[in-house]
Amino acid sequence: MRILLVEDDVLLGQSMVTALSRQGYTVDWLERGSGVVTALKTEQFTAVILDLMLPDIGGFEVLKSIRRAGYAVPIMILTARDEIQDRVRGLDGGADDYLVKPFALEELLARLRVMIRRLSGATDSQVEVGDLVLSLDRQLVSCQGQELKLTNNEFKILASLMNSAGRVMSKDQLQQSLHGWEEGSSDNAIEVHIHNLRKKVPGNVIKNIRGVGYIIEK
Repeated sequence: MRILLVEDDVLLGQSMVTALSRQGYTVDWLERGSGVVTALKTEQFTAVILDLMLPDIGGFEVLKSIRRAGYAVPIMILTARDEIQDRVRGLDGGADDYLVKPFALEELLARLRVMIRRLSGATDSQVEVGDLVLSLDRQLVSCQGQELKLTNNEFKILASLMNSAGRVMSKDQLQQSLHGWEEGSSDNAIEVHIHNLRKKVPGNVIKNIRGVGYIIEK
């Protein structure tokens, strides 16, 4: 699950990248608003965390640009602006949530899980695809009640496929779900992870669409 963080406060941005990474998220971080739409155009993100007070373009304008471009990615506004009119403007402008600084990390994570649940169509903290159950709060996957013993990279790949159930994910998208904009693994490494997942996940649920990528059917 890949998060786009848009935050110009370096210390806060670094701490959020660390905290979210520890929870199993892959985080890409922008300090300006001008590159957000381009990032969404070229990459696939599970959610966006957007500060309002950016050094180049205001967060409200970034939000408007995202929605005007047709991207339905869940967006959480994270800002020190706590006036009611700002909250209303943000939510009416297309944000899915609005969290005021300073905030508790636990609340941020909980609100992020809610947005991801809505994206996947789940009504609680679990995403279910066939016999597979992904627990967003516990960061684990089980099959028919048995927890799957996965590596961190295997979990990220399986979570990405489950959250995109019914849609093909390319090798490049899976690489980005692991490493973001950092130098990532090779196609061969993705194939190795998929091979190991297929041995651990019963039922041959991960399908290879030759020349395109991988899919878990709904």
